[in-house]
Amino acid sequence: MTNDRLRSALASSGMTSAELGAHIDVDPKTVDRWIANGRVPHRSNRQRVAAALAQDEVYLWPDAYGDSYVSAASRAEVVTVYPNRGSIPASLWHSLFDNAIESIDILAFAASFIHDSLPDVDEVLIAKARTGVRVRLAFGDPDSDAVRIRGVEEGIGESLAERCRLTWKYLDPILREPEISVRAHSSTLYCSIFRFDNDLLANHHLFGAPANHSAVLHVRRLTGGRHFDSHTASFERVWQLAYARAREAQRPAH
Repeated sequence: MTNDRLRSALASSGMTSAELGAHIDVDPKTVDRWIANGRVPHRSNRQRVAAALAQDEVYLWPDAYGDSYVSAASRAEVVTVYPNRGSIPASLWHSLFDNAIESIDILAFAASFIHDSLPDVDEVLIAKARTGVRVRLAFGDPDSDAVRIRGVEEGIGESLAERCRLTWKYLDPILREPEISVRAHSSTLYCSIFRFDNDLLANHHLFGAPANHSAVLHVRRLTGGRHFDSHTASFERVWQLAYARAREAQRPAH
């Protein structure tokens, strides 16, 4: 059975089998067998190939990782669990924003606490984006049913929509920044996600309780783990459904 994932990754990299073999110091015919016959390399070679192709080795060879490995890796991804959002040290937020060099993704309804506790966050995000960091922000459309329903469920009614409107006012400088992608979403949100390169804070939403009263999971991506990837996949699904928003909510045409 051919390894089409490895074949595709090799083609996307622009390398030939011979070039990959030379790069990781194995015979090119061995690389061809990995592709054509679906043979699974030794772990050291899997790691070198994954690094050379900028791919996840679990993606390239999913059969090499059994349930016990995935469970152990997923447990190891968990850096810590905070009992509520307020217990996250301010120094951690500053560190995550300051040290990001590839990606910053934020998904929430309002998350107005970011601007309240990090008054220079707009300047930080703009500076990061201008140095090549991909910045994507998705916040709730205050006029959406999802925001209205969540406000009712939290017992705060229109207050959540007002917090969303406040967030959009805070975002005025960023909305004018072409290097930053900002979208509004009207999705049912079960978890606020704050991703900084390979670190991610997942603030899960409990029914009847504000998000800031719910636990926050801090995970760091590890090969074979599932927590980081499952949360980023959720972000991507909402991002694809979200839509551009300027000063006023702009709903997609139907």
